[in-house]
Amino acid sequence: MIRITRNPIRPEAAIESVRKKAYGAVIAYVGTVRDVSHDRKVIFMEHQASLQDLARQELEKIVEEIRLKWHLEDVAVIHRIGKLRTGEILLVVAIGAPHRAEAFAACQYAIDRFKEVSHQWTMETLEEPA
Repeated sequence: MIRITRNPIRPEAAIESVRKKAYGAVIAYVGTVRDVSHDRKVIFMEHQASLQDLARQELEKIVEEIRLKWHLEDVAVIHRIGKLRTGEILLVVAIGAPHRAEAFAACQYAIDRFKEVSHQWTMETLEEPA
């Protein structure tokens, strides 16, 4: 499942979408907008809705990479676009897998890849250093 939304994210939706009785692990990551970036205070973060198609393409690539590398089918990524304040959830990744090691590795990979590509549609508004 890949979902891009302007609405607040419920992490439970991603988790439930990857749970299976045969799995011993469901790993989830909840990413929030932090209040400091590069030693500067963050006022807000904006994920540009005009680049929603680009975001979807990149998330689809990440999910496909996980499927190929770990042979995992149950991957959920929910990404919030628009203007987000500090503390709000901007990303949820959930991985369902037979064993925890592959679930942890796949989740870490998804997060790292998201950070690599999301700069294409993300803008932080920062205050001057304190």
